[in-house]
Amino acid sequence: MALCTYLSDLLCKFPAIDNSTMRVARKTIDDGFRDIVRNYGDAIDVIVHPLQLFLNSSERLFIQTPWIVTLLIILAIVHLAGRSFRITGGTALALLMIGAVGLWRDAMTTLSIVAIATLIAIVIGLPLGILMGRSERLQRLINPVLDVMQTLPSFVYLIPVVVIFGIGKVPGLIAVVIYAIPPVIRLTSLGIRLVDREVLEAADAFGSSNGQKLFNVQLPLALPTIMTGINQTIMMALAMVVVASMVGVGGLGKNVLQAINNQFFTVGFLNGFALVAIAIMFDRASQAFGKRLQKYRKVSHG
Repeated sequence: MALCTYLSDLLCKFPAIDNSTMRVARKTIDDGFRDIVRNYGDAIDVIVHPLQLFLNSSERLFIQTPWIVTLLIILAIVHLAGRSFRITGGTALALLMIGAVGLWRDAMTTLSIVAIATLIAIVIGLPLGILMGRSERLQRLINPVLDVMQTLPSFVYLIPVVVIFGIGKVPGLIAVVIYAIPPVIRLTSLGIRLVDREVLEAADAFGSSNGQKLFNVQLPLALPTIMTGINQTIMMALAMVVVASMVGVGGLGKNVLQAINNQFFTVGFLNGFALVAIAIMFDRASQAFGKRLQKYRKVSHG
């Protein structure tokens, strides 16, 4: 500050855009968002209504089904995916502990949201990642968008989503999908690009079509990288569920936010433990499924 006493304001005060210009710019953008909501609100409601019904049905299915039935179904899915009694037993222990501390209902709400968000992210992300892996132009076009999506603070995602879609589970789900989808896109693209050129040349030599190369060569060899992307998407979805609770998603994330606001250490720790348990459950089952699928591919093509 002492040095700036002897220098001009031009050198000491950064030449920022003046406040009036910034106010006009902010007002223009905000009014634009409001106009979108006013003009296309009914159309937006029609578009998101099926998603709302699907989300509500899924949540009711998880919550209203007797807990023992839900537990057995989850364990069956985990065992079919991993074919590991150790993973299945760990999942059973984690779910029983979650239920024992009174968090079963909230855990099922979170599980349904994460499952749907992950499914949507995979359905959108896998084809997009494959296209990026096979097209340099598309890679250059989408990479900056993914950079922004991965570096933008998670709370910022809620602003446009809430402005356009309002408060509720669907806006929260959309925010979770947007936040969680970049890893599966990036790592699918990376896995496709890491396939050895000599293997592709051998496939060409045997007369394989583009579709045959993709499904019989590129995807099997890229499977470990793709599964890593799916795992990262699941982890990011679980992380975003806590933030999305601010707009009405509910579940364990709502409890974590309430614990932070009220400084309830035990409540926050128990709900955090439940989130970690769900994350580990997803992670171990998907990793085991990926390894088993890759082993099957090697046997069937060996």
